[in-house]
Amino acid sequence: MVSFKEFWTKKTLLGLGLGQFLSLLITSTGFSSSELARKGINAPTSQSFFNYVLLAIVYGSLMLYRRQPLKAKWYYYLILGLIDVEGNFLVVKAYQYTSLTSVMLLDCWTIPCVMFLTWIFLKTKYRYKKITGVVVCVAGLVTVIFSDVHAGDRGSGSSPRKGDALVIAGATLYAVSNVSEEFLVKKADRIELMAFLGLFGGIISAIQISILERKELQSIHWSAGAALPFFGYALAMFLFYSFVPILLKTNGATMLNLSLLTSDMWAVLIRIGAYHEKVDWLYFIAFAAVAVGLIIYSGFTRDASKHESATSGIGENLLLENKNEGYDDALGKKS
Repeated sequence: MVSFKEFWTKKTLLGLGLGQFLSLLITSTGFSSSELARKGINAPTSQSFFNYVLLAIVYGSLMLYRRQPLKAKWYYYLILGLIDVEGNFLVVKAYQYTSLTSVMLLDCWTIPCVMFLTWIFLKTKYRYKKITGVVVCVAGLVTVIFSDVHAGDRGSGSSPRKGDALVIAGATLYAVSNVSEEFLVKKADRIELMAFLGLFGGIISAIQISILERKELQSIHWSAGAALPFFGYALAMFLFYSFVPILLKTNGATMLNLSLLTSDMWAVLIRIGAYHEKVDWLYFIAFAAVAVGLIIYSGFTRDASKHESATSGIGENLLLENKNEGYDDALGKKS
């Protein structure tokens, strides 16, 4: 048995609170994207590009100010940037081919992928109590799916199989990106991670825009109504990317992805409050289920802390150290 006090540790409260803040940020990006789509603007890579530029400018400036040697090899950040950009692109692209219901359901594929990758590469141990929390969270999201079906969201899209394949591929890339960021933020440096993710993500996005979205951007009639959602999306994503490493370091990638399950439900509550829309009663049951699952998962912090040191020896070949300056010992002490 776990006492009530174990749930309300500083680490648990930080994980729950920060997780929901990130979920609200994702919700705001969804509304920004919806507003752009309503205006006939379909340029997902261009939206993400401004976020990467902000990351590169802000955290790149901090890196230059600190003037510290790199703590991880630069080409690992390049690979991470490519994975992150394409993961975002594939999931957004899937909406053109399959239904919202399918995207929501299949996007849950990120969670088992993250758990498998952290178990294999970061040696994270998942006890039955934590697995129970995950199951409750996913059950809550499945309830949302049934609610959509009950409400009549049965549109299959123009090419469901293609769309579903894109979602699964994108969700897998999300998992790889999350786990890689968790490793790098624990073993390297948060500012370095954000700076290079912004740099390489921006470069890759710019190349992709020039190939896939150049005509789309040229056809946009720029106005305040078109520009504000673009910059609103970029600002929300910048804050999201800035705070994600903190949650990854304290609670891990699985907690991050479980927290983001509530983003669709926050969107429902916003629609109720701001637009006075009526929603199916199953949404409220789903929201409660995800909340309970998050508390169950995050409450058992002692199980994870016993094995936290297991990652200290993983992937040392990923770290670029200048032995002449003694950075091997310095990184070893940080863990």
